[in-house]
Amino acid sequence: MRPNRLSIGVVLAALASITVGASAQSAHAPGHALGATPPSDAALIANALSAAPASIAASASVMGHDGRMLRKGTSDWVCMPDMANVPNDTPMCLDAPWRNFIDAWMNKRSPAVTQVAFGYMLQGDMPVSNADPFATAPTPANQWIQKGDPHVMVLLPDQKLLDALSTDPKSGGPFVMWTGTPYAHVMVPVSRRER
Repeated sequence: MRPNRLSIGVVLAALASITVGASAQSAHAPGHALGATPPSDAALIANALSAAPASIAASASVMGHDGRMLRKGTSDWVCMPDMANVPNDTPMCLDAPWRNFIDAWMNKRSPAVTQVAFGYMLQGDMPVSNADPFATAPTPANQWIQKGDPHVMVLLPDQKLLDALSTDPKSGGPFVMWTGTPYAHVMVPVSRRER
């Protein structure tokens, strides 16, 4: 299946909308990957591909936040570069089920997770709540993570399998994000991918 502009556009819109509040909360981290000057397509592609292991990045498509196909790949993986208006370096690579999951999340529909799915953010994460999938700013109860570690995101079709995992993002191992919601998934901290 080839990635289409509509589904990728939905992913980008979802991520941008959920992080608008986060952007207002803090400025870019020093040394932000793409800086203030609009980056070249080559820089966007390199940044996007740094989100995934080299074996996945080699055949992935790259889609810009403006909906342009920056690089047509040969697999179903789609990588997206850092969002310059969001704190931290946040490129990601998603398989088709993850893109569908984000579409459901953005539209506040229950996702239909029918298979194990993976997403990679090997540079880090944007500011996000570990408890509330729609939070745009920290509260005393929403386990706000200002600068998430590099990680692999895993969707499981049977959410009962998540019950045995920690929900503490500081546990040092895999944890469940957005537990108790239809959007619960596993976050697996990993080492940052060298560029």
